Amino acid sequence: MNKSFPLRRFSTLLNSSVRPSIRGNFGERKWKPIPIPHRTVPEPRGQDLDFINVAHSHLIHSDWAKLSSLSTDLTPLRVKHVLLKIQKDHVLSLEFFNWAGIQKPSCNSLEIHSIILHILTKNRKFKTAESILNNVIESCSIDVPSNLFEEMLHLYRLCDSSPLVFDSLFKTFAHMKKFRMDITLAFYREMQRHRISPNAFTLNMVMRANCKLGKLEKALEAFREMESMGHCSKGLLSFAIKLKNSMERSGVHQDVVTFNTLIHGFCKEGKLHEANKIFIGMKGANVTPNTVTYNTLINGYSQVGNSEMGSKLYEEMLRNQVKADILTYNALIFGLCKEGKTKKAAYLVKELDNHNLVPNASTFSALICGQCLRKNSERAFQIYKSMLRSGCHPNELIFKMLVSTFCKNEDFDGAVQVLKEMFERSMAPDSGTLSEICSGLCLCGKIEEAKMLCSEMEARGLMPAGFDKSKTTNFGA
Repeated sequence: MNKSFPLRRFSTLLNSSVRPSIRGNFGERKWKPIPIPHRTVPEPRGQDLDFINVAHSHLIHSDWAKLSSLSTDLTPLRVKHVLLKIQKDHVLSLEFFNWAGIQKPSCNSLEIHSIILHILTKNRKFKTAESILNNVIESCSIDVPSNLFEEMLHLYRLCDSSPLVFDSLFKTFAHMKKFRMDITLAFYREMQRHRISPNAFTLNMVMRANCKLGKLEKALEAFREMESMGHCSKGLLSFAIKLKNSMERSGVHQDVVTFNTLIHGFCKEGKLHEANKIFIGMKGANVTPNTVTYNTLINGYSQVGNSEMGSKLYEEMLRNQVKADILTYNALIFGLCKEGKTKKAAYLVKELDNHNLVPNASTFSALICGQCLRKNSERAFQIYKSMLRSGCHPNELIFKMLVSTFCKNEDFDGAVQVLKEMFERSMAPDSGTLSEICSGLCLCGKIEEAKMLCSEMEARGLMPAGFDKSKTTNFGA
């Protein structure tokens, strides 16, 4: 390892008091982030620079015979700079790494291994990366986990890397049983301090390490982070329930954030029965549900088409004097519109004024969706216009719903009108939507209008990939 870059001892991290930041929908701990540490690598000069440039030229021209003539002059510094120079080509990087290791094994230091691991994992070559990690772990007698982690942390920015590299590191050390629980948690703290987002496997290890050490609240924090990142599965939720039960047995206080996290996890999976059981247990534990609790459940029931249950929860919310916000109403409106109950949804929109709430893009999107389901294309388009007047911005999904509804009603002029609204916002329909409109126009005898539409899209550079004018029904006839 290059002695110009001494490593900070990892043992100092094991006693770190920095608390990880848990960012999610249910709670947040504030912390002051610090930059990812990195080394300023000095530019090579003189003979080193000449060697690197010549070796790079031989590599990109696949002239391994000429490269072999340079093998006696390999040094760790030169190998490192060549790898950094070719890092965008992961295949060539691996070939050079393997070649250098054979020609002069002493050149492939822990720093060089860290660089190739960054290159491979950011290109999702996990099996190859884990194979190299296995070899490093088996061949080294030093404290590999801590030293390798530090090397990879310091080279993270230089290699423009991805958090996936740490997932591979955690996974390999775990499989080889080379990780201690205290080191696992120290790594996690460092990743959090440097704003490197851990992935599912890493967080899973952190959860289990905290549980084994009896740090149940810390384990729950890791679960919350996993859940907020979308790593929600049957296994994870089962583990969370066990964790919750362990907290109860140990007398650890469970707050509203704990219950909200579990409820959100089950709702996200569509397991409303389990979510409701947690909700009942929450009230039984004398933990008062808040706005987030009710919003999560109402949204969950709306998503599965049970607006009746959503309405009951809303009424309970009001009885308990829990303040409803725009998210509450949006969830209720979406549930009603999804079931085609547009009149009831419109009544709720009027209620917003009484609560000093203003409809947002999600409110309008739900209302447009409801009218489109009922094939009320004109009414849906009117709501779209109201949306614009309110200063809200429609997305591509709204336009697609409107176009599709006009086409189903065989109102192709209306569909073209929506398309032109899209053009004004530099949005393009997909090839299927455009094909549907052009075919409809042609069947109505409006071939020239279809041609003009396509010409305008081409002129604006909005023609979708995969659209073939010649294959459109009667096009050009």
